[in-house]
Amino acid sequence: MRLQKLLLYVVLVLASLVFLFPFYMMLTMGTYYSEDLFKTLPILPSSYLLENLKTVVSPSFLLNYWNSFYVAVLFTAASVGVCAMTGFAFAKYEFRGKGFLYGFILLTMMIPGQLGLIAFVMEMKWFHLNNTHAPLIISGLNNAFGVFFMTQFMRSSVPTEVIESARIDGCTEPRIFGSIVIPFLMPAISTLGLICFLGSWNNYLLPLVTINRPELYTLPLGIANLSTQYRTDYSASILGLTLGTLPLIILFLFGSKTLVRGLTGGAVKG
Repeated sequence: MRLQKLLLYVVLVLASLVFLFPFYMMLTMGTYYSEDLFKTLPILPSSYLLENLKTVVSPSFLLNYWNSFYVAVLFTAASVGVCAMTGFAFAKYEFRGKGFLYGFILLTMMIPGQLGLIAFVMEMKWFHLNNTHAPLIISGLNNAFGVFFMTQFMRSSVPTEVIESARIDGCTEPRIFGSIVIPFLMPAISTLGLICFLGSWNNYLLPLVTINRPELYTLPLGIANLSTQYRTDYSASILGLTLGTLPLIILFLFGSKTLVRGLTGGAVKG
């Protein structure tokens, strides 16, 4: 039995090293001069880290960092809020056309988002919202997966009896949602929030087609523009990617248990 546990630990440690090796390579590549990356495999750190940091940590890059952060926070809040209210309606209410509307929302999950990108950009232009962060935040209101996830979680984890008891006691629907349903939904809200934050933080295509002012660039666009006209600074770009990945690693370190609990909370129970 002890031998089996020892073998299991050895396998887990080896698997962890394999998965962490690309991130370690990204860290070490950020310490090299850009042209040196093509001469040797950068296993050990080099001495060019400070120069790359001077290139990366500039006022414009810090502004890109801030833009990505507050856009991701607002995107997450909008997406989670709408998905929670919509999921509550589909899970706990009966109304005409409910099945058709829910099926239509699920159908949109089969359509790649890139197909509607041109129409969305034209719509934002019609509303004079291009070259602002509004399109990046408004897009969070259209989250079919979030609606499906919240609906399934509420059906299995939010007791209908508790809601009915609150109604009998004279509780209004907004208060039922805010005071009774939301506490049951905290694992799902945390999970969906992490997913939405990650999607917004890594979003490159939508900012690329809606923003052309450097002061409004988000982090992916800022990293892509670290290179100059005459030289592609791969090391600085990789170091920028490393700095951009750190917030996500911190989020998952502190939210991994909640993430797993939220993903399994809406699972079908046998």
